[in-house]
Amino acid sequence: MKRQFLSFSVLFLFAVQFLNAQDDTVEKSNIQTYTPSKLLNNGQWDIKWFNNLYTETKFADADGGTNSKPRENYFTSTLEVFTGISENNRVNIGAIIEYRSNTNGGRQALSVFSLKDDPNSERKGITSIAPAIKFQPLKNVGNFSVQSAVHIPLLSNETENGVFLDQTAWTFQNRFFYDYTFSSGKWQLFTELNTEYNFANDDSFANNTFLVVPGVFFSYFPNEKSTVLAFTQHAQRFGDFTQDYTALGLGGKYQITQVLNLEVLYSNFVRGTNNGLGQSFNIGVRALF
Repeated sequence: MKRQFLSFSVLFLFAVQFLNAQDDTVEKSNIQTYTPSKLLNNGQWDIKWFNNLYTETKFADADGGTNSKPRENYFTSTLEVFTGISENNRVNIGAIIEYRSNTNGGRQALSVFSLKDDPNSERKGITSIAPAIKFQPLKNVGNFSVQSAVHIPLLSNETENGVFLDQTAWTFQNRFFYDYTFSSGKWQLFTELNTEYNFANDDSFANNTFLVVPGVFFSYFPNEKSTVLAFTQHAQRFGDFTQDYTALGLGGKYQITQVLNLEVLYSNFVRGTNNGLGQSFNIGVRALF
């Protein structure tokens, strides 16, 4: 696992340096200007399509001990659409839609993209939709914002034929964003605190639980069209059901055009309790206009 992580790191850094050598004279990009903390201007649109493939081969029990298990795979494709609606550029509204495809029984990671239908080892479908609002609570602090959303489940059963798809509890989610760019303009610190309250379905494993997920992202901009980053996240669920995990990762972003940028991330779940352990591979495309 460590060897794979190191190889990925070296390859990604080489790719970024290559792109940097190809073009050093690019105007400041949306990657630097429009961080998750930054709100949209009135009438501006932000569309993000983000895809996450998590593959799990271990389980951490209540004491933190790890045990091997048949591979399980969880693919989540999220479409987020936001637009600015206020003259002072402090309020955005939007919607979030999630599609999931999960497989178990030791099938390979890419089985989530299979076109065959095996109800005993896979499930897929649109699982939730969420109206959302994003706002800047402090007038003079433009790099601090809050995003609130209510995720409405669209499925009736979390598990069918032993295959879990998504939770059936409703989720009230609040995400707090803050970033700080150092004076050189080459380094940026971004922090996020995600909080969730799950409710309204006694049959859901997540019902009557709170989830708190702090994350820290440290970015370096080799040029104005690209960035490489390292991050750490910790998730803590408490209430009727408790679990936690810690993940470490790296990745980067590249400005393809003035409108589009590409994001790639990798993370490794290094520890946990009452939680699976595995690897996460992510790719996203963002359009801002």
